[in-house]
Amino acid sequence: MSDKPTPRGAAGGSDSGDRIPDGRNSLDPSHPDQVHTPAKGREWTDRRIDTRTGMWGATSGPGDTSGYGGIVRTVEIAGNSERPYGGWFDEVADRMAELVPDFSDGLTVVDRGEITFFVRPEKLLELVKVLRDDEALRFESCSCLTCVHYPKMTGREMHVVYDLLSMTHNRRIRLEVALADPGQEDVARTGHSNVNLLPHVPSIVSVYPHVDFQEREAWDMFGVIFDGHPALTRILMPDDWVGHPQRKDYPLGGIPIEYKGAVVPPPDQRRSYN
Repeated sequence: MSDKPTPRGAAGGSDSGDRIPDGRNSLDPSHPDQVHTPAKGREWTDRRIDTRTGMWGATSGPGDTSGYGGIVRTVEIAGNSERPYGGWFDEVADRMAELVPDFSDGLTVVDRGEITFFVRPEKLLELVKVLRDDEALRFESCSCLTCVHYPKMTGREMHVVYDLLSMTHNRRIRLEVALADPGQEDVARTGHSNVNLLPHVPSIVSVYPHVDFQEREAWDMFGVIFDGHPALTRILMPDDWVGHPQRKDYPLGGIPIEYKGAVVPPPDQRRSYN
């Protein structure tokens, strides 16, 4: 592919830089680029997501006209919850630790009546197998798989989230895998995405076949490579699209819209208040 940047919102050429090379869809630990990308360390001493200024957290110029522009707020993910968690949460947590020792990435969060287990990437596949098959657990369905991109959370920039449902016991839990994202993309400047720097995590299609399309969407939108997926191709964007649109480092782009004689420019080209 040429080094000439591709216009924002446009598809790349047939040799687009973010297409997965042949053979990348089967996990091969002998190849460093096919092994999941773990987060840095096991400690969660820094849980900052972002530091926002002003009433609305505007980032593109002095867009806050509320008069509260001096406000500075640190946004963090919730901290580790103390035992007992309450209800059946402790029963499930104990059984998970018994069947898959050391699965935890050092953080378990109980918030708003829901429990989230942060899981080490290398333990994910083993853990979901026992969550599905063990009689005391029986989480038969992965009802949702998605990602969240925290570009300022150094060493844990990309989070893959799995919502599991037990129809047998009428229970829901959430698994979250925090990955280091070694290559923060700059599609606006370079016009391409370097697939060799994107984060990896094991595919769970072998355990929950219905997440096939959800993993493809997470790859398409966030650039997470699911090692072992049978056919990890784009599902929403064209095959030759450059970049992954739901990452926070992806350019906003847009198309100028004319409305009754007035033109509304793309979001990243609108004026700032001054």
